[in-house]
Amino acid sequence: MAGLTLAQCEQKLDEYLAAAEKVAAKQSYSIDGRSLTYANIKEIQDAIEFWDKQCRRLSRGTSGNIIARSITARD
Repeated sequence: MAGLTLAQCEQKLDEYLAAAEKVAAKQSYSIDGRSLTYANIKEIQDAIEFWDKQCRRLSRGTSGNIIARSITARD
């Protein structure tokens, strides 16, 4: 992700972790046979994994680009 800092990634990760806690506490409720769902926990979990990977990548100081190198054996 071009242009994002580690601090920005950490902030997004924190936001999704907080959202997961809120959803875990009360994901939905029903009144008079009608149901309201607050959020899809799977989407939140996917976002947590995504932002965790971004934070780890940025904390290692790599851009995530793949570098190919070749080695030639010589006698």
